[in-house]
Amino acid sequence: MSKTDKYIPAFGHDMLTPLYDVAMKWLMPEDRFKRHLIRQAAIERGQRVLDLGCGTGTLTILIKELHPESEVVGLDGDPNVLGISRAKAKKAGVDIVFDEGMAFQLPYPDGSFDRVLCSLVLHHLTTENKRRALKEAYRILRLGGELHVADLGKPSNFPAYLISLIIRLFEDVMDNIKGLLPEMFAEAGFSQVEETARYMTLVGTLALYKARKPS
Repeated sequence: MSKTDKYIPAFGHDMLTPLYDVAMKWLMPEDRFKRHLIRQAAIERGQRVLDLGCGTGTLTILIKELHPESEVVGLDGDPNVLGISRAKAKKAGVDIVFDEGMAFQLPYPDGSFDRVLCSLVLHHLTTENKRRALKEAYRILRLGGELHVADLGKPSNFPAYLISLIIRLFEDVMDNIKGLLPEMFAEAGFSQVEETARYMTLVGTLALYKARKPS
């Protein structure tokens, strides 16, 4: 694995991982935008759904709770955070498969999912690995399948721009801040790419996107 492929844990250090869930509740309207993301995915009964870069499993568990008749899989590159995810899923009483793997090298066959949801993952990746991850998402989706993303976006006002100046010192966010994600979705092969919503948060502008793998 190259240096650019190295996994970076939540907040940049393993010791901070246990604080992730608490911090998220303060930094952004997590429940609101994640429910929005799930609604726009319009998941149907029996569909197979991947939470790409599932982290501590908050979104993964919420998907399963709202769509109990769907098969939900969470994937993350951090074995420690997957331990938290599995414990939370057990406590919630939901049946979810959590796999270890990298977003840009998915351990799944072609066309094996109907929906891929991805929350606050892409801004952690280099430009090269963003492109690789999006191509992988395209590969594992069935024809007509959809990608739904929530991530940092182009600043929508001056305060968000000022925040972006700080965030860019710690994350690979320039593609996000420049508003390049929709273009990268299209480069990966997706069609009907659109930005669907924006939220102002303490870490900047959060944008929601949707894209479709052509039938």
